[in-house]
Amino acid sequence: MDKTLRGEGLKPARLMMVLSSISPLFVLWAIRGNTLIPNKYFLAFCGVMIVIPNCFLLLKLRTAKKNKETAEIIVGRAEDHRDHLLVYLFSMLLPFYTADLGHWRDLSATLVAICLIVFLFWNLNLHYMNLLFAVKGYRVFTIYPPQDGNPHTGKDPRVLITRRATLYAGQQLFPYRLSDTVFWEAEQ
Repeated sequence: MDKTLRGEGLKPARLMMVLSSISPLFVLWAIRGNTLIPNKYFLAFCGVMIVIPNCFLLLKLRTAKKNKETAEIIVGRAEDHRDHLLVYLFSMLLPFYTADLGHWRDLSATLVAICLIVFLFWNLNLHYMNLLFAVKGYRVFTIYPPQDGNPHTGKDPRVLITRRATLYAGQQLFPYRLSDTVFWEAEQ
């Protein structure tokens, strides 16, 4: 089947990466609390939503490194997307943190909104948005392949999570594969 028709692979990894990207929200909720649900259940839920996706992400990073799941990427053009993190913070974390969870309807509406955010992150392949990467000093670049006329050269852009400050045309990289379009460069 044509790759453009089948979409991004590694669905479980992508889902866990999306959930890990919204885990800071659950940290804020755990601190803030909830009047509807007893603390032991609410904190347990928040804990699960923080720990499991982030442990999966760390395991995925470690497994990709251990198994040397690398790919060659040649930079044609690169765009720095640090602004995506700001969009992420302001569009998701702040509104949901301030949401009133004191009534069942408000809690239900907030959970449905979070499901919509997960759906959008999933379908727009924004599973690389993660505050943990930013805290560790990583940057996010979209890398477009060189225009070399080679029909075997990848035509789809790739997302690279790296500590590099800049990328230049023609640069050859061998990052670890996290999904079909997201790659992580552990060291320079």
